[in-house]
Amino acid sequence: MIRSLPRSKKYNFAFLAYIILFYVFLFAPLVITCILAFNNSDFPTLPWKGFSLDWFFSDTRSRVGLFNDENSLQSILISIQTAFFVSIFSLIVGTMAAFLFERENFRFKQFFYFLALLPLVIPGVILGISLLLGTNTAGTYVEDTFGLDIAILRPSFWLVVLGQFSFISTFVLLVVSARLKKFDNSLSEAAMNLGASKFDTIRLIILPFLKPALIGAGAVAFLMSFENFNTTLFLVGSDTTLPVNLYLQVRDGSTPIINSISFLLIISTSILAVINLIFTKKESI
Repeated sequence: MIRSLPRSKKYNFAFLAYIILFYVFLFAPLVITCILAFNNSDFPTLPWKGFSLDWFFSDTRSRVGLFNDENSLQSILISIQTAFFVSIFSLIVGTMAAFLFERENFRFKQFFYFLALLPLVIPGVILGISLLLGTNTAGTYVEDTFGLDIAILRPSFWLVVLGQFSFISTFVLLVVSARLKKFDNSLSEAAMNLGASKFDTIRLIILPFLKPALIGAGAVAFLMSFENFNTTLFLVGSDTTLPVNLYLQVRDGSTPIINSISFLLIISTSILAVINLIFTKKESI
């Protein structure tokens, strides 16, 4: 459609209706969830029975709010810890891989690059099952052969970190590589001609140039790890992450505390996304 051509009223109406329906379909469930977090009801559904903050702050036997629910708070803490380590490890390995594939030439480079991107096309469920079976087999062999029980080879916190890191680092690789391709190599060559070492060139010139990409990739890695469910479900131990905990609550029949958790997640992730957007825009100016 050429913008300068006149459009009929039917077209304008249909286009407007489509846009409205699209955003209603996209945001209506989120808005309803946020509203129900303040519903004075014992069930996490409609109808509306009045405004209440009980599902955030109540400490009675019949109603335990989010901030008094040790199970939910513990799962939030575990998710934050998991996302922190996953984002740190993914940033380090993903950035190093970006330097490797963008600035070095070696045999079978395209083949290894394909292997690095392979986790993107593997379903999370398959990835989780494969890691579980592989680590469980290795753990059983080590225990039977050497009498050692290695925790990371059993469903545990660190196995969840390893499982999420295996595919989230690929996203960091793509983001940092896209930024690194725009770097003018003559800047680093000039710095080295003036006596700067390769390490100083990377630290003082290249990394500051990559700063917006590193911040954006780190934020995306943190959010991806925090909300991951399909891979984590197969690798988690006794200490569950928040998405797995929410799934168990919904499956077993829960109170509106799941709405209050969802409300805080929506608000916190939105704030983090806006801060990241503002910061990266300032860095790019």
